[in-house]
Amino acid sequence: MHPYSEPSRHIACFSVQAEAEPSVMPRVLEQFAKRGIVPLQWHSSLGRAAQGRELYIDVQVEAMEPDLVVRIAETLRQLVHVQLVLTAEKRPELRQAG
Repeated sequence: MHPYSEPSRHIACFSVQAEAEPSVMPRVLEQFAKRGIVPLQWHSSLGRAAQGRELYIDVQVEAMEPDLVVRIAETLRQLVHVQLVLTAEKRPELRQAG
């Protein structure tokens, strides 16, 4: 019997920093929707910056191929008002079978 009860799943994380413009959120979400991807989590918040307000968006997507993560991040970086896009990967801890 395998010593773990769940298979390893990785989660791609996207962190987007942009000017606080209403059009940014739907354009970011569109990059996932047009590929048939529904994010596990989406969180957005407004913050203060030296030049005014900034929008911070964090998106998490399950089991995404690394090359697709790179392509989506590159596309997000080209969107108007987007200032910074960071990506990361997290792997939830495996639970040992008892």
